[in-house]
Amino acid sequence: MVWPNGLAIDAAGRTLYAADSYNGTVWAVPTSGDPAKIWLNGPALAADPDGSPPLGVNGVRFHKGAVWVSNYSQGKLLRIPVTAHGAPGRVHTVADNIPDFDDFAFLNNHSDTVFAAQNDPTDRVSVVHPNGTHETALTVDDDLASPTTTAVRGNQLYIANAGFNAPHDAKLQRGTINLHALTPHLRHH
Repeated sequence: MVWPNGLAIDAAGRTLYAADSYNGTVWAVPTSGDPAKIWLNGPALAADPDGSPPLGVNGVRFHKGAVWVSNYSQGKLLRIPVTAHGAPGRVHTVADNIPDFDDFAFLNNHSDTVFAAQNDPTDRVSVVHPNGTHETALTVDDDLASPTTTAVRGNQLYIANAGFNAPHDAKLQRGTINLHALTPHLRHH
């Protein structure tokens, strides 16, 4: 059984990376039409054996020369550099202890700040800073309903909610990012 989930394409547009959440694998799919191949698998991408549901690698993004992935049941954000030959480098844990970590988006192409969608039962969006620290930004009190992914455009944050639980309110939400609060070191006095 294969469970394709997150997708990301490299900067050159030559390789599509696909997360297989069930098998803890990232696939590389050449855009030329050549066959897909296992790019990386292993314990860092696998599901926590005690986790429920048993989902491992989930969200995938290509960012600044690396494949970044979330691991749902391990609650981790991982960065995997892509070598000059397209092979995976050593897996780096950027952040952990992010329960039910579904998918994510970067603040922009230059920043390693991430908006993490944390699905049911956690039901929140967290900001993950480049140093691995993270903080809750939105919760069910902000009308979240099983957030599955985030997207950023300028200072707008978009959140897709699956509405898994009653009243099954699947929806897309939008909010404004306080960029000044996210980048206090850039403030001019």
